[in-house]
Amino acid sequence: MKYLMIHCVDEQRLDPERAVPADIEETLAAWVERMTARGILLDGSRLQPVSDATTVRVRDGDTLIADGPFAETREQVAGYDVIECANLDEALEVAAQHPTALFGTIEVRPFWAG
Repeated sequence: MKYLMIHCVDEQRLDPERAVPADIEETLAAWVERMTARGILLDGSRLQPVSDATTVRVRDGDTLIADGPFAETREQVAGYDVIECANLDEALEVAAQHPTALFGTIEVRPFWAG
């Protein structure tokens, strides 16, 4: 089954030139290598900072565009991974090994089947 791992972090903890703290970079590369070798990691990417985001809404036929998201939280979506695991337990084990879990949160959500 495929799962989406949504990485959420407090951007104030990040170096503006990087998407992850410098001390995590090596650990992240090792995680990617391990999960790719196991055939679990299908895709993943870091996202530009929330300051580069644009929000689109359509209300009563009008398209409303605004700079940035409007979340009432310090943690913002910083990246994602698409993984394929036998079950939720394996997906949670994979997420717990990801370096983001050390300084942020990871939401694990299954894709709809079919």
